[in-house]
Amino acid sequence: MYKEDYDRSRFDSKDGDEVYSKPVRAGKRTYFFDVKTTRGNKDYYLTITESKRRNNPDGSFTYDKHKIFLYKEDFEKFSEGLAEIIEYIKSNCFNGEIPQHRTDGDPDIEFEDL
Repeated sequence: MYKEDYDRSRFDSKDGDEVYSKPVRAGKRTYFFDVKTTRGNKDYYLTITESKRRNNPDGSFTYDKHKIFLYKEDFEKFSEGLAEIIEYIKSNCFNGEIPQHRTDGDPDIEFEDL
């Protein structure tokens, strides 16, 4: 998934097989929505990863990543809570104008580009 530092053998016991992935660029961050299977391919779950590129003083760069795991029994409550908080922010925090990120018009993002 993250070519520069993803060691598949290290994660095989923790993460299942990836079924579907949707990367979303949003300003300086990229969010990855990944559907994976549990061991034995008996069930599905979602991982949401925030990735932000950090420039180092020596000119190299690293990625800060934060990941949450969302299991099917939590989908409904998570979705309700997320929708509620987004609506609250839209209604109470932006005075009617929601800031928009500029996009480059290319929704297809390759992991190697990040």
